Order: sequence, then structure tokens, then C-alpha cells
Amino acid sequence: MTFSIVGRCAETGQMGIAISSSSIAVGARCPWLRPGVGAVSTQNVTLPALGNSVLDRLAQGLAPAEALDLALKEDNYSQYRQLTAIDHLGRTAHFSGSATLGCHHALSGEQCVGAGNMLSDQSVIAALVQGFETSSGQLADRLIAAMQAAIAAGGEAGPVHSAALVVVGEQAWPIVNLRVDWADERPIDQLARLWADYRPQMQDYITRALDPTKAPSYGVPGDE
Repeated sequence: MTFSIVGRCAETGQMGIAISSSSIAVGARCPWLRPGVGAVSTQNVTLPALGNSVLDRLAQGLAPAEALDLALKEDNYSQYRQLTAIDHLGRTAHFSGSATLGCHHALSGEQCVGAGNMLSDQSVIAALVQGFETSSGQLADRLIAAMQAAIAAGGEAGPVHSAALVVVGEQAWPIVNLRVDWADERPIDQLARLWADYRPQMQDYITRALDPTKAPSYGVPGDE
């Protein structure tokens, strides 16, 4: 019901996740990121608590594989979970339990890791990872490109209804946090349009937070 790409930009150190699902509001449950620490996607039969559990261990200096292993040992139903993780150094790990749904696969690449379940074919994840590795631009651009490559390769076995894009950088909050919680069709395309609209404003919102005296006006009432 879900596929995702977790990636890091080697130049900026930004980390991000793009994810889609046949379920509603995938962005509310599955992507977990912490600036300077790592990014985790917890999917399939999702236990959201695993996200912070893995991130806490990454913050302690554990490698992603060990962080996933220890977090899953505390879950009585780990056979239902599918997780991916990347740390601030670009190291990756993935896990797919024995009860992962349908056709599923997970694969690490250069500064990225992708995974999915209920796929049309395992090759979707190879296309996802390759889409990230061969793309250019900002990290968010590359994550979107990877998702579009996965869709072109067949995507999920059934319809996709939600999608999300989250990126963290130097700030204590996500610099990108965009969601399509429900769409009858093509939520990844809708997410790409949201990102295209947000991209030219992203730095302005960071400036508004860090130094309002330098923030541009958007011409709305009270903000002339």
C-alpha cells in the first residue's frame, strides 16, 4: 500500500522523504525526520512510534542497521513492519518483516534507500532508487523525480491516494513539509505541483523565521 524514498544531499547535508500510499494521509504516520540526525520511514502495517525510536538511537551514534534492529526488538509485531532509515552521514538500512504485504522490496542506493509493498513489481523500487541517483537539483526535486520514476515503472498494484514530501536542513524544523492527504487520482503529480509552487518561497519562509526584519512582504492585508 506504500512506497517511499529516503535520501540525503551530500552537498548540503539535507535529508528528506517522499512517500505515497493507497491509504489516506500517509504523511501523518510514516515519515519521521530529525535535523542533524536522520530520516526514517515506517510503513506497511505502520507503527508510528518506531520513527522516533529509531531516530533516538541514531542520535546516540548508532548505525542505521543497529538502530532499526534495536527498535524492532521492542515491537511485538515486527513481522508486520517495513522500515527504512538514513543517518546524517548517509548510511542506510532497511527492514521488511515476514508479513509485509503483497509484492514488496527494499533497496539501498547512493545516499538513499527505497522500499515499498503491494507493488506492481519489485522493479519499481529499483526505478525509485535509480531515479534519485540520476536526478539533479535540490533534494526535494530529486525525491519527487524518484517518485515519478517509480510511478512510470508501475508503482503500486492498486490506486494511490496520498503523498507527502518532508525535508530537513540546518533549522530545527522541516524546511519542506507538503502533503496531499487524499486525491482520487495522481497524488504524486499534485505533490509535485505543490513543491513547484513552494520552491521559490522556501527561503523566504526561512528568513521570516530567523530574521523578520529581512523578510519580504507578500502583499496580503497587514503585510504590506
